[in-house]
Amino acid sequence: MENELKGMNRLPIVYQIYPRSFMDSNGDGIGDVNGIRSKLDYLKDLGIDMIWLTPIFISPQKDNGYDVADYRNIDPLFGTMEDVESLIQEAKERGIGIMFDMVLNHSSTEHEWFKKALTDQKYRDYYIFKDKPTNWVSKFGGNAWEYVEDLDAYYLHLFDKTQADLNWENEEVFEEIAGIVNFWLDKGITGLRFDVINLISKPDVYEDDYEGDGRRFYTDGPRVHEYLRKLNRATYGRREGIVTVGEMSSTSVEQGVRYAMKSSEELSTIFNFHHLKVDYKNNKKWEVQDVDFQMFKDLMKEWQDSMQEHDAHMSLFLNNHDQPRAVSRFADDKNYPYESATMLAGMMQLMRGMPYIYQGEEIGLPNAYFNDMKDYRDVESLNYYDILRETKSHEEAIEIVMDRSRDNSRTPIPWNHDVNYGFTEGTPWIGFSKYPNLQTVEDNLNNEKTVLKFYKALIKLRKESETIDKGSVEFILHEHPEIIAYHREYNGEQISVFCNFYGREVSLDLKEFKEASVILSNYDVKYIDEKDSLSPFEILCLRRV
Repeated sequence: MENELKGMNRLPIVYQIYPRSFMDSNGDGIGDVNGIRSKLDYLKDLGIDMIWLTPIFISPQKDNGYDVADYRNIDPLFGTMEDVESLIQEAKERGIGIMFDMVLNHSSTEHEWFKKALTDQKYRDYYIFKDKPTNWVSKFGGNAWEYVEDLDAYYLHLFDKTQADLNWENEEVFEEIAGIVNFWLDKGITGLRFDVINLISKPDVYEDDYEGDGRRFYTDGPRVHEYLRKLNRATYGRREGIVTVGEMSSTSVEQGVRYAMKSSEELSTIFNFHHLKVDYKNNKKWEVQDVDFQMFKDLMKEWQDSMQEHDAHMSLFLNNHDQPRAVSRFADDKNYPYESATMLAGMMQLMRGMPYIYQGEEIGLPNAYFNDMKDYRDVESLNYYDILRETKSHEEAIEIVMDRSRDNSRTPIPWNHDVNYGFTEGTPWIGFSKYPNLQTVEDNLNNEKTVLKFYKALIKLRKESETIDKGSVEFILHEHPEIIAYHREYNGEQISVFCNFYGREVSLDLKEFKEASVILSNYDVKYIDEKDSLSPFEILCLRRV
């Protein structure tokens, strides 16, 4: 993995862009490829190595691009093929690779394959049609099967009914998929992010699930590893410098290790989400509870230890386009916005693995705080509001949606204090965060002590430190109720990270570190002498040799 990017002997730092909310170049209120191009120097200055773009393919946008209608063409919402080719080239000139988001578990029902499936048996076999449905539940709510009257049959959709699951058992489907991947690799992209890729292998027998929602039958299915090895051999595994990451829905640590092990020849890294479910009551997203901090620590230790044991790598992240903003979710964005954002950043990104920064994270962008359903655009949020209203009042339902909605991460980037925060000259497709005194990129660039400047220091440290990039990880103070801490070691150097996860001062004995040097702090700590506590949401990174 360390040598997968040409000319780079370390793990790349990836910056995720949700294109429709990043920067609009043509005034239609929707971010686009040329908007991204206009900010490449900003991203280079930040220090990242690769940009991951969520899908920009032609799509009816029922699920904001994760419902693909044409895998080989760019949706006019975002620009043209020429714009994308220019983006790839201009990013390359700045030492930045481009990672595409490949949605290969399902296609839009607007795809020509699905349209042909309604009249042509060949294309019907591209999807999963059954005469009798199971009782599986869609991940967006409701039944996972949709009835087609003309065929007197049901097709499977693990997500929205407009996202029909593809049949990977069909060799022709695989050849189509491999051709799509190679098409974009030929265009010059150097990264591939595979959406819900561990769901592509369905069971041999379809049966009702009387113990759950059906996911146990299709998660990490019987041939998924075979399919990924086959895709590797047919596409990215034949080329140098390609980074791959698989989004793993409800996987296990054992399976996660298997996907990412070098010897498996499947994927470079994986996304797992267990640590982002520690505020799910009864393990259900739309049932809210306080963050279970010990559970968070247990999960991080389990995954970090297991990946390390098998020389595999996981992705390091707390934010993405499907999650509420971490600074609002895990910390205190009202009373300690700077300290919260910087502590969470350092805590995750100094661990072992490949770090990801989601757009706006580098300026501490908080949740949307939309208190009116008219402000929401996310299909999942709109569906679940209706489901919640069956048993809850409007006030209770809207409070849960405010806490959980994917739109929390999809509000546009506030670049400056011009009209529409400099994002667009038109009407934004979704509103800006209603957080009071919203900080912009310009604020972060011009002020002395900002989240952005901390991120630059963090990225610089990670780039320069072999210990952080390649070193082992060992968790310490594991039972401490308020602190998460770990050592990184490599070639005789030890880097220790201490993080106070709470908004109160916590005692901490640092006597054994009195000879250590401070290499990163969000409280401007210069020396360890006399220090015997951590301030609210403090991160302290120490070096010993």
